[in-house]
Amino acid sequence: MAAWCVSAISPSYVAAADDPNNIVVKDYMFGPMKLTVKAGSKVTWTNSDDEPHTVASDEGLFRSPALDTNESFSYKFDKPGTYHYTCTIHPRMIGTITVE
Repeated sequence: MAAWCVSAISPSYVAAADDPNNIVVKDYMFGPMKLTVKAGSKVTWTNSDDEPHTVASDEGLFRSPALDTNESFSYKFDKPGTYHYTCTIHPRMIGTITVE
């Protein structure tokens, strides 16, 4: 039973662990909310919710279309810095990418 409980805890977040630069959108949250990557890395957001979500840089650097369930959006971060983003449909959903 314990093994079943562990695997039942948000399997979509487990999928994110397979690719450390993948952010899962689930339960109206970005997971992880904060991610640190090396310059030149591509980050991918995948919507695992039943509702559409977007990924939009506060600085206007990138903006996805509305992502339906299982759709993804990727962006390559070339320059070091801290990048904040939100879902424009649900503005309380926020995240941060730190590029080293």
